Amino acid sequence: MIKRDNMIIEHDLELVVDDGTVLRYDVYRPDDDKQYPAIVTYGPYGKGMHFTQNYQAFWDRIRTCYPEILENTSAKYLNWENIDPEKWIPEGYASVRFDSRGSGRSEGEINCWSEREAEDYCQCIEHIASLPWCDGNIGGLGISYYATMQWAAAAKRPPHLKAIIPFEGFNDFYREAARHGGVLHDMLALWYPRQVKTLQHGLGYNGMIGALTGDWLCGPEMLSEEELEKKRIDFISEFGKEELVDADVYNERKIDLSKIEIPVLSCGNWGGNALHLRGNIEGFLNVPSKDKFLEIHGLEHFTEFYTDYGRKMQQAFLDHYLKGLDTWHQAPVHLRLRNVDGSFVDVEEQEWPIARTEWTKYYFSAEGRFSKDPNADYELSFSADSEGLDFISEPLEEQLEITGPIAAKIYAASDTTDADIFLTMRVIDPSGTDVTFVAASDPHGVVATGWLRASHRKLDPEKSTFFRPYHTHDEVIPLVPGEKTELDVEVWPTSVIIPKGYRFGFSVSSKDFELKDERLWTKNAYGAPWKGQGAYSHNMEKKPASLLGTTTIISKGEERPYILLPVIPKR
Repeated sequence: MIKRDNMIIEHDLELVVDDGTVLRYDVYRPDDDKQYPAIVTYGPYGKGMHFTQNYQAFWDRIRTCYPEILENTSAKYLNWENIDPEKWIPEGYASVRFDSRGSGRSEGEINCWSEREAEDYCQCIEHIASLPWCDGNIGGLGISYYATMQWAAAAKRPPHLKAIIPFEGFNDFYREAARHGGVLHDMLALWYPRQVKTLQHGLGYNGMIGALTGDWLCGPEMLSEEELEKKRIDFISEFGKEELVDADVYNERKIDLSKIEIPVLSCGNWGGNALHLRGNIEGFLNVPSKDKFLEIHGLEHFTEFYTDYGRKMQQAFLDHYLKGLDTWHQAPVHLRLRNVDGSFVDVEEQEWPIARTEWTKYYFSAEGRFSKDPNADYELSFSADSEGLDFISEPLEEQLEITGPIAAKIYAASDTTDADIFLTMRVIDPSGTDVTFVAASDPHGVVATGWLRASHRKLDPEKSTFFRPYHTHDEVIPLVPGEKTELDVEVWPTSVIIPKGYRFGFSVSSKDFELKDERLWTKNAYGAPWKGQGAYSHNMEKKPASLLGTTTIISKGEERPYILLPVIPKR
């Protein structure tokens, strides 16, 4: 036990869970004899590692662009995607950080987001609630991995978990993390070797020294590479093998949102439009809790978690639901709408989607434009390896706000038995340059994205709505070459206020959209340039010949391809 900076700090405490595995955790709590609620996290990012040790570029971004995050704190206890104890402990909370099974100082096998991990987290919560310094009230708060684990644990209903704030965390493993519309997603294959394997328990002296603890991050035990490999469940390789949703690798990671009845503040990011945004919205819509709230912001993946805006919101929520204070007065839905200059407009709504939305169909035209009325018959084709087709509106005659989910209806034929459809929303300024936004993982992110593998076009009629198609992904239905097929594409929600004189557009292709202006491409941590999509690419899958043909979009008679946009009337 250490007493420092008005805190009691305890490192490497042990919890033996029900199968005998030893999990280790650190505690930061007020330096007195009172009882406090605890914020408990469980994840693989090294409880003893300082934010700067793996994420120096993001730290530099904070220091340069968001100095308020470093006010009133030395920041020496800051840990990636976790709360800053120096800002939370004076407010009457304890911070507890568990290394997840097989990671950091915790023993066992790594099996990310598995049923076993969800059970571990529940046991961690109940253990901390039983300690003499804890008042029995546990809250969930953390980004990404820590957020997804909150959804998973809350669905198991541990008695002392009283409220959660899943901040930018997915909860539909198949649709949000593994396969977009049935198309294999690269992100986790890029993430795993850099952010999980490098912190595996058993690296010993081959690992790093934790700046927070001064000890080996991954324990003193030294395992051989063969031994380390045996203690990693290779779920990543299963993604490429298992195309349908009922495979074990996805079933083991299912989260039953209908079981979550505790208060939820679900915080999403418009710029997380290929990993976390959908889960935060779907989580808000599908949990039955009577106290549930949705907040959506912008900027980098980590920024608003630490800013005064985000931290004060989080504390007001937890003060209310963990301490019983009259601090929470936020509307059910709080949105930070995006302006094209990078600024935001804060608004409060009562529901999602916004009830007064004017759902507006914009039909594709043969000239590469949009029209609110169906137009002449046409056929437009593109090959799978091409940049595809661009459809761009005329300059707007007045400001246009688009906030909400987007759906597309495409009538298409392929010269093979399958096709990938990628849709990317664009906003273009009067000079013809794409407007980009600081996104979760790209300084120049695109506006919105959607994907569908045509053989996965089967819809769930109970879960689909006219503005959000929901695909079952439970069978592959090949196309008949040359035969027109109706495709409904889910485009993840977005928000953008487009000024008069600007244009909006959609690119339709069979691969990831790349910003036309190469000056906007930026170097990234995963070994390839970011070109508007950040790390959310789809390049690793070896595609069969059936996905390498030519796709033709067809508009004829009553069957006209269109985009359905959520237009919000002037506020």
